[in-house]
Amino acid sequence: MLTSVLRGLAAASLAALPLTIPAPAHAAETLPLAEAITRLPVAVESRDGYDRDAFRHWNTGDNPSDNCNTRAEVLLAEAVEPPTVGPGCRLSGGRWWSYYDQLWVTAASGLDIDHMVPLAESWDSGASAWTAQRREAYANDQGAEASLVAVTARSNRSKSDQDPAQWLPPAAGVHCRYVAEWVATKLRWTLTADETEVAVLRETAAGCPDQSVTYEPVA
Repeated sequence: MLTSVLRGLAAASLAALPLTIPAPAHAAETLPLAEAITRLPVAVESRDGYDRDAFRHWNTGDNPSDNCNTRAEVLLAEAVEPPTVGPGCRLSGGRWWSYYDQLWVTAASGLDIDHMVPLAESWDSGASAWTAQRREAYANDQGAEASLVAVTARSNRSKSDQDPAQWLPPAAGVHCRYVAEWVATKLRWTLTADETEVAVLRETAAGCPDQSVTYEPVA
């Protein structure tokens, strides 16, 4: 509940900022997971020319006046018990739930902010053709709750730049949620998926009959 409220407040402030994610092109849509997967454009992936520095992050976030970058804003939004914010947006205390591995974390330094669809994977799937501004918007996207997620550093680094055909969270009970958020992020940003990836998404979705996907495309 707290995460949803804070995310909503952050999203409401976007219109007043000079550099944010692009304005949504369409209203949010909710679909069964299996149907959402059919909407993914299927294409061969290529990592030619990839450079992580092509995605500027972390920038000044959704609220530049708070002196917190995107990483810190996500940590504040996802905290189950809010940390204390000191000078320069230094965070102390607080508590977070890392859903990938079902662990509590009590220090911001123990968390990574995971790009649900990793930067390298987004490059493979269409971001190579984007402008630098759009790649920055993607890398700092707080307009959708699933785009950036605070998780243990260990789980994030285990995932690295792998797609669901290569990696799923160690907690099997969250696979339905994870795949739904992966698909939502790709649909939000009109990213493609390769055939192997789609096959695993479909296989996972078969065990998630009640899972839905909600996404709001960006222009």
